[in-house]
Amino acid sequence: MSLKVMDNQAALLRDADTPVTGPAGAKVAVIEFFDYQCVFCSRLAPGMEQVMKTRPDVRYIFKEWPIFAAKWETSSLAAQYGIGVWKAKGAAGYLTYHNGVYHTGHIEGDLTTEDIKAAAHAAGVDTLNAVDHAPVLEKNDALAQALGLTGTPVLIVMPVENASPGTITVFAGLASPEQILAAIDKAQH
Repeated sequence: MSLKVMDNQAALLRDADTPVTGPAGAKVAVIEFFDYQCVFCSRLAPGMEQVMKTRPDVRYIFKEWPIFAAKWETSSLAAQYGIGVWKAKGAAGYLTYHNGVYHTGHIEGDLTTEDIKAAAHAAGVDTLNAVDHAPVLEKNDALAQALGLTGTPVLIVMPVENASPGTITVFAGLASPEQILAAIDKAQH
């Protein structure tokens, strides 16, 4: 997996269509592939919030990957809104939206259009602009396929510059805040 990550560093770290927060000069990035309807992504979300507060010096990159869209339409809608909020309101607005969707506790088909719109409203977006963000989601899906990902969540922790297989950690599934923090430390060396 580390070699596939090495082959796809630019797409992972430098995609202008991908929501990102944290300092531009960060030495380490945590990249998350997720679906708002995913039960394990929902369980990961509070830990990620904790890690982000503990390590504000890290860049956090959010790859919207609505793998449950065929099953639940709101999976894709939430991802589309996420990209729209990112483009309209930047990092702060995106985090308000992202965390707001997870704070509903609605997953596995329970997330509603009203939940999504309320989270977007809290982020300062009342209407999704007419731009269709499907190409961004398709690009994320192609990247996930290139990496060989099979589900969500996936966390990739890596140096922003000079990554090597020994400095990259991939979590396929849940990871505790302690595990994520240890991976951040490993990526800094």
